[in-house]
Amino acid sequence: MTMTHQHSRYLTLGMILAATNMRLPITMMPGLISSLKRTLGLPSSMAGLLTTIPLLTFAVMSPLIAHWGRRFGNELTIYVMLIFLALGSYLRVIPTIAALFIGTLLVGIGADGGNVLIPAIIKDNFPTKIPVATSQYTLSMLLVGSLGTGVSGVLAAHWSLPATMAVLSAIGLINLVVWLPNLKYNHRESVATNDEQDSTAVTHGSVWGRPLAWVVTAFFGLQALVYYSLLTWLPTVFTAHGFSTIVAGNLVTIMQLSALPMSFIVPASSGKRRGVLAMIWVVGVGFIAGIGGILMSGTSFGWSALWCILLGLGSGAAFSLAVVFFTQKTTNGFETADLSGMAQSAGYLLAAVGPVLFGWLGGQLGWAPVLWLAIGFSALLALAGSIIFRHDSIYD
Repeated sequence: MTMTHQHSRYLTLGMILAATNMRLPITMMPGLISSLKRTLGLPSSMAGLLTTIPLLTFAVMSPLIAHWGRRFGNELTIYVMLIFLALGSYLRVIPTIAALFIGTLLVGIGADGGNVLIPAIIKDNFPTKIPVATSQYTLSMLLVGSLGTGVSGVLAAHWSLPATMAVLSAIGLINLVVWLPNLKYNHRESVATNDEQDSTAVTHGSVWGRPLAWVVTAFFGLQALVYYSLLTWLPTVFTAHGFSTIVAGNLVTIMQLSALPMSFIVPASSGKRRGVLAMIWVVGVGFIAGIGGILMSGTSFGWSALWCILLGLGSGAAFSLAVVFFTQKTTNGFETADLSGMAQSAGYLLAAVGPVLFGWLGGQLGWAPVLWLAIGFSALLALAGSIIFRHDSIYD
């Protein structure tokens, strides 16, 4: 029998806001770089750290957050992380470079609470509605990730830098208020009831010793590596093909927005094996055909837009499928958090290294070999998905 935890009526709203806070404090920063350079004198060489620091923080913190979720409860751990996020967000309002980077570090720590534990919250509280809850979570994250950079740039053009950052950070304060009712229903592994222990007992060893858990980790890591590397360097690739900077940026925006439908389609189809298999094909074909098209295409905006749409479908399917694997391939919320923490630790470490590696190779060898390398990683991603598909659990 599937055990459903009691939860607050505000849990779904709190999850959506947490998903928003996992992306907005990070994706809003590229749109503010010009203002940061002008207002704080931020050197160009340091601007990239505003994205890299949170990704490295995710890599370090994810296993720790999974452990804290077991010991102190997922709901309480997320709330403490949200406090760190709010503190970091408003520390960055102070117009100094030191406050900017310390705040960014705290933002990275805070945002990772939702990264790791929201899939576990879904597993525990919505066991019969996992596709719907997963869709709400992934859509919120992908939508805000797509729009954050553009919105911050527009606001910064009309308001001062501190005012822009303070307004965009307000959603973190709202999240703190909305999440409060969930603390009443905080669930710790050590205080589960006898019924809960019967249905969700932790009888397995550490996920770190499970071969299939490493395949899930490879799947998450490869999709993060390819996505963040392409997000960083595709504008440069398109300008090298002859597009203007504005058009190149628009093409990357098309890629990001094209990922949104998959946040509905993947969870909705995940209940059937054929649906999961179809989504693995979308990942492989989307990434490989999309990158291959860009590799061969010239300056046709129409064809380039088509390749970006394929890339968006592939990347959206890959991220949503990774979240589905976290919940489907484990037997309770604590195991889900452990697998999520393991996969995201290695995954975001790859994501942080990827853009640097791709940029260096692009400068040394040109962009064609880099795109071929991305195709190779995409093939490995599809292979990892097909291996995971053949198992019901990481404990098989």
